[in-house]
Amino acid sequence: MVWTVEEYLHYLKGKGFQFEEDAIGFIYFGKHYTNASNELINTAIELTLKAQKNFDGSFYMSLLETFMSNEIITRQQALKFIKENELIAI
Repeated sequence: MVWTVEEYLHYLKGKGFQFEEDAIGFIYFGKHYTNASNELINTAIELTLKAQKNFDGSFYMSLLETFMSNEIITRQQALKFIKENELIAI
């Protein structure tokens, strides 16, 4: 089961991550701008948090745009792409 973005943000909040209103707005802007799936949006949020230690909107957007331009649509494909291209140490 893939969580909606709202469910995933709620889950992260329960883990102690606090998102400001502007960050949440940016997350949804990225979703609409790229037309990415919930799975890919959630993966981009996760990778942004792992790489930046907090939410960085420009990093998140860059990651999403990279995924979309490389026709990546699943979490598995995204993780493979990140690893193969050594974009983030995960």
